[in-house]
Amino acid sequence: MTECNRTSLGFSSLFRRKISADFDGGRLTSDAGGLLLREVDRRIGLTKALADCIVDPRDPEKIVHDVQTLLAQRIGGIALGYEDLNDHDTLRNDPVMQVLAERSPEPETPLASPATLCRFENRITGQCLARMSGVFVDQFIASFKRPPKELILDFDATDDRVHGDQEGRFFHGYYDHYCFLPLYVFCGERLLCAYLRPSNIDPALHSRAILRLLVNRLRAKWPKVKIVFRADSGFCRWKLLKYCDEHDIGYVVGIGRNQVLERLALLHTVFASSRYVNTGKKQRHFGEVSYAAKTWDRERRVIVKAEYLPKGPNTRFVVTNLKSAPKQIYDGLYIQRGEMENRIKEQQLGLFADRTSCHRFIANQFRLLLASAAYVLIEHLRRVALRGTELARAQVSTIRLKLFKVAARVRVSVRRIVLHLSSSYPYQPTLQRIIARLVPT
Repeated sequence: MTECNRTSLGFSSLFRRKISADFDGGRLTSDAGGLLLREVDRRIGLTKALADCIVDPRDPEKIVHDVQTLLAQRIGGIALGYEDLNDHDTLRNDPVMQVLAERSPEPETPLASPATLCRFENRITGQCLARMSGVFVDQFIASFKRPPKELILDFDATDDRVHGDQEGRFFHGYYDHYCFLPLYVFCGERLLCAYLRPSNIDPALHSRAILRLLVNRLRAKWPKVKIVFRADSGFCRWKLLKYCDEHDIGYVVGIGRNQVLERLALLHTVFASSRYVNTGKKQRHFGEVSYAAKTWDRERRVIVKAEYLPKGPNTRFVVTNLKSAPKQIYDGLYIQRGEMENRIKEQQLGLFADRTSCHRFIANQFRLLLASAAYVLIEHLRRVALRGTELARAQVSTIRLKLFKVAARVRVSVRRIVLHLSSSYPYQPTLQRIIARLVPT
């Protein structure tokens, strides 16, 4: 933070006392809790692994801010709630931001300027992005202490609204605006893939290739792991289902209603409606049928959820190759995919993954990966350090508000960097507990 700003702010008086404020507090920070992100990063090595994927074309003798420092600055800023490059015009002097980037918190050694960060984003290549995407899979694998018995991979696409003339932006009729159509893959709360795509495509585009890459990598590490592919009806493509059948991959995928399916499910829907007429209460009945669209290679098992509500029928269909009972597949497995939508909301609302305002498409993909990296750090913090606390299930925005946004005065000497945190901070015991879990003694 700059120390030359003499602006005075006037507030309403308290009784006879005048209240004013200025920006002359010295080496202060409002993000002291952000040091937790540094401890997580040092623990899992995310920023270094990402930096190793990036080729730096600059003259080594003229580099002031290396790639790892730039990444740490950008990822830390996003995690702390600063999505704009312009924010770093002052953040580059924040002592906690400097420590996050492994720089000494001195006024004479500020972090990179917005212009430097902008050039950094725009010189990233597609090859660098491909290698960086692999780091998220490596991080996922490293998060397991022992081989898992089953992994459920959730695939979903979402809209990323744009307002400029970015490369690859198109108008999408369903969302009714210009946007990108990124593809996300999660396993539980852990992120495996964030892939930016234009919006003039099939929502399932490249999902089979991504699934193949993930399966090959996961089975190379865990040959016996059971893998289940789970998605909504936008991913019900017969070639994708065939790939799963041929490679021993389970799948639970929604399928849109059509006249043939409704005719095949008539027995189940009539049963649900008749019970509703007799009882006057909501009815849910499960069954199954065999079905193949004209383009499919063969018939497949389709689960029928025949539901009748006061407003009328609400029938849903799910295609699967699993052997469990229909109700167990639908209620116990398929509807759980809705939790992935919360993870996407965390990405877009809490970590600004939709801040894709660069002109170049590749630069916007890089921004998506930066937001993803911020998510991986916070997810690790939540899963490992917040376990058993009141914040164990907190969203990104809540963790930021209650843990990262802590006021502190920073004192720097030759041998020490000391942060004097606010005495009125209400989560002191929680913070102490978290630090004890993250920092080795």
